Amino acid sequence: MKDPFEVLGVSPSASEDEIKKAYRELAKKYHPDNYLNNPLADLANEKMKEINEAYDEILKRRYEGSSSSSGDFSDSAQGADLARIRNLILSGRYAEAEVLLNGLSQRSAQWHYLAGECYMYTNRYNKAAEEYRIAYQMEPNNPQYAAAYRRFQSAGSPFGRINDTSPGVCDLCSGLLCADCCCECCGGDLISCC
Repeated sequence: MKDPFEVLGVSPSASEDEIKKAYRELAKKYHPDNYLNNPLADLANEKMKEINEAYDEILKRRYEGSSSSSGDFSDSAQGADLARIRNLILSGRYAEAEVLLNGLSQRSAQWHYLAGECYMYTNRYNKAAEEYRIAYQMEPNNPQYAAAYRRFQSAGSPFGRINDTSPGVCDLCSGLLCADCCCECCGGDLISCC
C-alpha cells in the first residue's frame, strides 16, 4: 500500500481537520456517482478505494496512537467503524452501513449524522430529520451537522416542513381559494365575497 498521507496529499503532521478536508475533496472528485456511464469509471472506483483505504489507515494510526496511552480501545474501534460506515455510504451501500450502525453501542453525534445520511438516501426523511437534529444538538458547532439539520428545516427545500403533518391556516385558505376558482370556472361560486 502507498503511503496514506501521500495518497491524501497531506503531511503526517497534518491536523485532523486538514485530513478530513483532503479526504472530502478527493471523495467528491472521485465519487462513483460522478463517473456513471463514463469510460473512466473503473479508474475512479480504484482511486476511491485507494482514498478510502488511506483515510482508514490514517484514522487507525491516529486512534491507536491516542488510545494506547490511555488504555481505552473502545474509541479507536468506534472511530474505525464510523470511518468504514462513512465509506459504505459514499459507495451507496446504505443497507450495509445501517446494519453496522445499528451494531454499535455508542451513539455519538457522528453516529446520528451517519444514520441520518442512511435514512435520507433511502427516502426515510422523517427519520433522517430526527437523526440530523440529534447530531446538531450534540455538536452545534459542527458545520456538516448544522448544514444537514438546516436542509430539513428550510421551507424552500424539498424536505422543508417534513415533520409538519397537520395543515396550517395558510394551507386551508389556499385550498379554499383554489376550490373557489375551480367552482367559478364551472359557473358556480363557493365563496360569494371573492
